[in-house]
Amino acid sequence: MPDSASRSAWERPWRERPGEQAALLNPAFVGEIVARVVTGYRRSGERPLPLPLAFLVPPLVLPPAIRALLPKRANATFGTWTAINAPRLVDLPDRILRLRPVTREALLFLAQLGAVTLDGDGIVPGPRPLRLGVSPSKTTDETTHIRRAADLVGRWFGAQADPAAIMQGLGTTP
Repeated sequence: MPDSASRSAWERPWRERPGEQAALLNPAFVGEIVARVVTGYRRSGERPLPLPLAFLVPPLVLPPAIRALLPKRANATFGTWTAINAPRLVDLPDRILRLRPVTREALLFLAQLGAVTLDGDGIVPGPRPLRLGVSPSKTTDETTHIRRAADLVGRWFGAQADPAAIMQGLGTTP
C-alpha cells in the first residue's frame, strides 16, 4: 500500500483530504446534487437517468463559472447552448475526468443508502429516496445555487431527445 503522500487525493481517507474538498466534494453533497438530477430527469418522462449523464453533473453545477452559463429554463435547446458557450466549455471534458472519482463515490453512497438504484442502463430513485424538498437548517448562498442548478440540469437533460447528443455536445463520450 502506498504511503499517504504518494496517494492521490481520492485514495486518501476523508480525514486526510483537504478541507475544501471535504466541504464541496463529499459523497453526501455530490450525491444530493446527483439525486436532484435523477429526480428532475424522471419528471420529464419517467425514464431513468442514463448512467453516463450522472458524471456530467458535478462539472456542470459545482464550478461557479460553468454554473453561471447554464440556461435559466429547462426548455432551452441544448445544441444552441453548447454552440454559444463552446469556448467556455473547452475544459469540461477534463473536469469530467478529474471529477469521475467524486461522482463514482457519490453514486455508491446513494446506492448504499437506497436513495438510488440502477434500472437497466439508468439511475432511478431507490426505495428510500432523499427528501429533496426539505431545506437544510444551515446553508450558504453557494450551496443553494448549486442545488437549484442541479434541479434545472435534471429537467433540462430530461427535455433533450438524445442523451448521446448531450455527451457529444459537451465533448465527451460514455
